[in-house]
Amino acid sequence: MKISQLIYAAILVATTLSCSSPETMDFVVTDNVVNPSYIGNGVEWDPYDEAESWGATISDEDWAKLISRLDYMHPQYVRCMINSPFRYYDAKTGRYDKNANTELIFKLLQYCTDKDITVIYGEYNPPIWDMKDSPEWVDMAVDYLNMLVMEKGFSCIKYFVVFNEPDGDWASTNGDFNLWLSMVKKFHAKMEQYPGLCDRVKLAGPDVVADYHNKNSEFNTAGWLVETVKKADPIIGLYDIHAYPGQAEVLSGNYSKLLSEYKSLIPEGKQIVLGEAGYKYWREADSLLMKEYNRRVESHPFTKGSDCNMLVYDYFYGIDMAVLATEVMNNGFSGVAAWMLDDAMHSQGDSGKPEDIKIWGMWNTLGEEVFNDPSQENIRPWFYSWSLMCRYFPHGCDIVKIDHKIDSDIFACAAKYDGRYSIAIINKGENYKNISVKLPLSDETLSVYRYEDNNLKLDDNGFLIAEKAGILDESFSTRLSPMSMILVTQIK
Repeated sequence: MKISQLIYAAILVATTLSCSSPETMDFVVTDNVVNPSYIGNGVEWDPYDEAESWGATISDEDWAKLISRLDYMHPQYVRCMINSPFRYYDAKTGRYDKNANTELIFKLLQYCTDKDITVIYGEYNPPIWDMKDSPEWVDMAVDYLNMLVMEKGFSCIKYFVVFNEPDGDWASTNGDFNLWLSMVKKFHAKMEQYPGLCDRVKLAGPDVVADYHNKNSEFNTAGWLVETVKKADPIIGLYDIHAYPGQAEVLSGNYSKLLSEYKSLIPEGKQIVLGEAGYKYWREADSLLMKEYNRRVESHPFTKGSDCNMLVYDYFYGIDMAVLATEVMNNGFSGVAAWMLDDAMHSQGDSGKPEDIKIWGMWNTLGEEVFNDPSQENIRPWFYSWSLMCRYFPHGCDIVKIDHKIDSDIFACAAKYDGRYSIAIINKGENYKNISVKLPLSDETLSVYRYEDNNLKLDDNGFLIAEKAGILDESFSTRLSPMSMILVTQIK
């Protein structure tokens, strides 16, 4: 057994293994909508701002591989953030040039436009921190946004983020809500000066971090949401927060309470998404995982672990992320973007140096060119489970209720889209589960996908394929292995 499996098993609730066959659990998908008009699941995909500083670029071959993988994943929304000094702003001269360094961001946004992917676009911080309240930044950033949307026609951009995680002590705002509010209003006023721009693009916010309170800030996460609703709701098109929970917290089922609390603060008729999401292991309940994390960071050739998840290489991370997605869907949120697609996007502090990169991705496109390790370019297992959560819970679907017996080891979610249904069932426990799935339209063609360690059914391109497809019986029955996931779908 791999060390990651040993660690994972150690933190699960102790159960008694039985040689007898367990009773069958029935999962009946209903038409009862619990979360309408879901935006979808996706990824953070930033336009490789630092690649050339690292001594490489995204070659045509690299790009073709990326597109092949994204075509398979079919993300429903993408969060795309830029660092302006790598794009339109020359920090040495203070010069604005909207035509500088456009190749990769144009290719990224063209792909999202062609594939009808919703994009939440924004800027991590002002070009220099002294410009955090500068009208000059507002002028440049909005002109650049207008260029992308109105001049170049990248209609995929639906939302604009001002400041990344403005509640953080790592942000230029350092938790100053009033500064953030003032700048959001200035950005909106400037956007209104460009004909048609506000019709195409709405503001997203406040983009703060769940379950976090900066000592320099008057408000915690809930406070930021409440104040944003009170003072900026007319100009906020989409509410968003970021989430980096612990594994034990999510797998216990308790994280749903926090998500429901945040959702309850949003006005009726508005939606809220997790703009970024992943797992961090600093909490005491995750101490074994943190110990393994630290072991991997020691003497690592291209990261100090300053902002990483060293466990994204492991199969179990795909189970954890799928569980988080089910909690998002079942508790009123309208989407979640996994942080992040590709290790080749960021270094710590976006320094432009490759000595301490952010290892969070599904691969590293520049593994060979920059880091002398071609194996880093390989697909990591969690790509497969996350792709299922993207592909088969499409933009515009309704999340529907499932009738099933409560089991603390089981997480499940289901969706209806264009008269067809999907259901994902995850067994995070140590025991096998016999399950039976019944969908409302039992005579439809079904496809069955399984995410199971050492039992992934892949095609010649390395992509997960259905283990069963066709007209199945009125109800589909199978055995669900420990730490595995199954997806049954009628959605093409």
